[in-house]
Amino acid sequence: MRCQIVFQPFSIARAVVALLVLAFAPHSIAAVSGKSKHAGSALPKSFEQDVKPLLGKYCYGCHGETKKKADLSLQTFENLAAVLKEKPIWEKVLHNVQTREMPPENKPQPSEAERALLTKWIEAEIFNCDCDHPDPGRVTLHRLNRTEYNNTIRDLLGVDFHPADDFPADDTGYGFDNIGDVLSLSPILLEKYLAAAEKILRKAIVTDFSTNGTTVRFEAGKIQSTTKDGNVQGRSYRLSREGEIFTSCNFPREGDYIFRARAFGEQAGREPPKMELKIDGEVLKTFDVAAVESAPATYEFPFHTSGGAKKIAAAYINNYYNKDEPDPDRRDRNLVIEYLEIIGPAGPPVLPESHQRIFTKAVPADTNERKTYAREVINNFVRRAYRRPISSGEVERLVRFVDLAQSEGENFESGIKLALQAVLVSPHFLFRGELQTDPNDSKSIHPIDEFALASRLSYFLWSSMPDDELVRLAEQGTLRKNLERQIRRMLGDKKSSALVENFAGQWLQIRNLNLVMPDSEKFPTFDDDLRADMRKETELFFASVLKENRSVFDFLTANYTFVNQRLASHYGIAGNFGEQFQRVSLKGTGRAGILTQGSILTLTSNPTRTSPVKRGKWVLENILGTPPPPPPPNVPNLEEEKGAALSGTLRQRMEQHRANPLCASCHARMDPIGFAFENFDGVGAWRKQDGDLPIDSTGELTSGETFRDATDLRKILASKKRDDFVRCLSEKLLTYALGRGMEMYDRCAIEQISKRLEKKGYKFNDLILEVVRSVPFQLRRGEQQIVSTPAEKDTASR
Repeated sequence: MRCQIVFQPFSIARAVVALLVLAFAPHSIAAVSGKSKHAGSALPKSFEQDVKPLLGKYCYGCHGETKKKADLSLQTFENLAAVLKEKPIWEKVLHNVQTREMPPENKPQPSEAERALLTKWIEAEIFNCDCDHPDPGRVTLHRLNRTEYNNTIRDLLGVDFHPADDFPADDTGYGFDNIGDVLSLSPILLEKYLAAAEKILRKAIVTDFSTNGTTVRFEAGKIQSTTKDGNVQGRSYRLSREGEIFTSCNFPREGDYIFRARAFGEQAGREPPKMELKIDGEVLKTFDVAAVESAPATYEFPFHTSGGAKKIAAAYINNYYNKDEPDPDRRDRNLVIEYLEIIGPAGPPVLPESHQRIFTKAVPADTNERKTYAREVINNFVRRAYRRPISSGEVERLVRFVDLAQSEGENFESGIKLALQAVLVSPHFLFRGELQTDPNDSKSIHPIDEFALASRLSYFLWSSMPDDELVRLAEQGTLRKNLERQIRRMLGDKKSSALVENFAGQWLQIRNLNLVMPDSEKFPTFDDDLRADMRKETELFFASVLKENRSVFDFLTANYTFVNQRLASHYGIAGNFGEQFQRVSLKGTGRAGILTQGSILTLTSNPTRTSPVKRGKWVLENILGTPPPPPPPNVPNLEEEKGAALSGTLRQRMEQHRANPLCASCHARMDPIGFAFENFDGVGAWRKQDGDLPIDSTGELTSGETFRDATDLRKILASKKRDDFVRCLSEKLLTYALGRGMEMYDRCAIEQISKRLEKKGYKFNDLILEVVRSVPFQLRRGEQQIVSTPAEKDTASR
């Protein structure tokens, strides 16, 4: 079971968690993930005859019994049985052979045919990758993350607010926050769901139809004050000097209201206490509070206002104190307020869109007709909320809530509200489960049903529930036949901006830009406005590639971007742009694609300087899909190493740092890439010198390609490294689409997506289409009933 439900030992949480688990049982909603298979072409005949000679020829010199670099000897593996006992080692061998990290560049290199032979043997024999008989894997039972919850509520009810903003932050795995394995359910989150359901439906459904409006009372103990001398005494607020008490009140709509305050005065001087009633700082009415403690009075004033949240206040404006007054009871004048009330709006309530979406016609007067209508309302809502067909038994269980409310004297709308609250805390709503007839058979591989396909598609592209058209096609069983047309339609919808915010924001890591704090002395022009502009540029650029269906290589080489005046000045681009972003050419600027955008360059820098290591590592992880291993322990930082002995440009100091044998191998992969971008400072501005010294942006990749600067490097990434980039982007997008990390058996799907994309000209929308058409997205399998741990969460070194 991949749904990690965490709870503390208190009875309510334990009981609700039990209900969550049991609620899935009748419908066989099971975790789905998987294994895919690779190969298909001719394989080496055996480990002993074909693979072992290659290891002896290229590997035993460093990883044999005589010399065990990294404490690894491959010479101990005598047969396939021994190899299968150490799969993690061979996964690393596969990675190093494919990325050409091994053998080292100063050692004899295997031919392409030899690399392919070794790669295919490891994939087929050790990891059971057989592309002729693919295993789609399993997708974990998936709790809606905060973004998905907000968007689903928005599309389900039309309520314009974000209830999940108050939820605990979602964990991340494999670079994304929609990974099912790490989306656990804690007791505090369960409480948030309960509170959110009540808040959402209070706003969505009108239950009070009184023409006089509702009365909202604010007791003294829950009101704030502008004066420290004010204090709560029992159920009253005593203002002993001039000041006001205030709170926020939500006015449901424009209309006529009554502002009421119950108060009395502690009388002194020649006049009674004066009290102002105020809305958003505007005085509505000033009252003489002649009432005394034994007979408090109600002071009210009718007014007209617009809807929305407003500050309401009662102010004391004429304080008086005379210690020489002969009568001690008349020395100190004070104002005492028991409560404030807002009554209204007068007239019949205006029904919001959310109410009309739920109640599509007037409530019948006849009792039997009303019960039939309750079933209709609940059926329509639950079918959309659960994102699948529902049974009559499910409807009848919810109708009981309506009966219960009406038996307690509540009206029909209140009963429906209670039933729908139960829906919004049901695991069928909170989790993206999929019906499966035989969930425990790991050999059972079959297409997911069309309702599950609709959900996968909508949460992939919109981070939200399927709309009516997707549901209609799923009901007709024709969604698969119309996939391409539906994908084009969905990408044209404004809701596809979720793909920019959530996929691009996490793939490119620009969500982390708010956490970066460049040193204000080193970079005085950098501020929060420029930070926001940088993020906006990258989002607009990604959206243009998406909306215009441009080549995926535009991410590396596009000669345009989007700037406003502030960002253009930062980049040194001439022109008058104003505050609005405009599309501009980058010809002659040394910039192109995402790698030279301020957002990427800033988040891959240190606070006081650039970081070739971070920039190189970012490219390896997010562009080439070949992340370096974490650094060995106890290696000093560049600033710490040898004190002042490191000197020269940053590049020269880095090269001195690389002399440490512990650092050399990884830095050889990262540093040359990072040095290519040294003409861009720690916040992405162009420069020609590092201090007083000229910048050297030349470099050589471990695979042998040389470059003069960032422009040359981008060309290499888009040409000689294009397969690595396409494979990396395909893997990232498939991970996000499925909500699970990629496993060895998914290599088939990733390779297939990449090859099909090549035939179609590498268009980004075609990449999305191929991800949706892939085996892991379209198919599923059962799983054995075994206990497994959640996916490993991201760490800083991932």
